[in-house]
This record gives sequence, structure tokens and C-alpha cells, in this order.
Amino acid sequence: MTTPLHDERLDAVVCALLASGATSVLDLGCGPGVLLLRLRTHAQFVRLLGIDIDERALADARFALDLDWLRPDPRLAVRLGSFEDVDRDLTGFDAAVLLETIEHIDPGHLPRVERAVFASMHPGLVLVTTPNQEYNVLHGMQAGRKRHPGHRFEWTRTQFQKWAAGVAQRHGYTVSFADLGPPDPARGSSTQMARFVRHEAP
Repeated sequence: MTTPLHDERLDAVVCALLASGATSVLDLGCGPGVLLLRLRTHAQFVRLLGIDIDERALADARFALDLDWLRPDPRLAVRLGSFEDVDRDLTGFDAAVLLETIEHIDPGHLPRVERAVFASMHPGLVLVTTPNQEYNVLHGMQAGRKRHPGHRFEWTRTQFQKWAAGVAQRHGYTVSFADLGPPDPARGSSTQMARFVRHEAP
């Protein structure tokens, strides 16, 4: 069951992918396949692959997506994998999405994520959504608390934008930002999204 904010995140990601013209998409940390379910309804996407490190989540995704081991879907698949690891099978995609997943990574492993996603996979478009730590107080949370026990960190807007700008500069991307969810004039919105677009080769 999704919340209105989660629906808004999904809608924003799907709209950005459609507008980009991408036809092949990686869902990095696909979980139970909620984003893939939405993407599959659009004929524009002819190749969809979700990866996750959680076997149980992948089983839930296969069930939700009605994937059959004996009759593979030529358009859609999910498999075990980590977006911390360089994997040559994950190259050649138009776009990649990290939907509320990067905050589950140990901060010390962020350089590995950067190397795997931006240097190795190197898709034309990368979308990253993550909680805005500044907004937590408006969710009634105490200072220092995280939204989910699996979150290893939660970025402020300044921290997220600094990280994203560095990644973009190092790997040949332009990055822009969007707020998702009801806005607050001082604290922004509950979710923040970075949109990385790879520079075209001269």
C-alpha cells in the first residue's frame, strides 16, 4: 500500500523517464517492484531490469509482476544484484533510478555507488530520490530520528546538492533538483530528487 507522497514520487520519476525519451531503464534497489509495475504500462519502455540485494523482496517483485522462471519476459526482468558493485551486464541502459534507496547505503560506501552507477553503468539519465532530513520535524519526528530503521543517513538539501554536484562534475553530467511533496517555505519538501543528465559527446 502506497502513501500519497510515495505515489507522487513514483509519478515524478515516471514522468521524468517518459519525457527523457528513455526506452531502457534500470531500477536500482527495485524492492517489491512497485516502480516496475508502473513502467511496464508504458510502451515506450522496451527493456526494464530491476536489481536488489534482498531475495525476499525479489520474490515479492516476481509475484507482483507475474514473472515466470520457465517463460522469461523478454521486456522485463528482476535479479539479484547491488548498485555498489561494478557489473558490466548493467551497462547500455538509457536511464537508471535510485528511488529511496541511496540512504540505505553505508555513507562510507557512497564512492562505490558513484563508481558503479556513474562511471561504469554511465546511463544518459540518473534519477535519485531521498528524504529531506530538514522536513522530519514536520512529520512529528524528534531531532536525530530517521524515517526508517534501515536508513544509514538522511541528507539535508545542502548536503544532497553538494554530493550530487560533485558526482555530476566528476562524471560528465548536469544535475538539477526538484522538491516532491507539500512544500514548506523554510524546510523544503519531504522528498528531494536529483536529475542527472549526461553530457553528449562532442
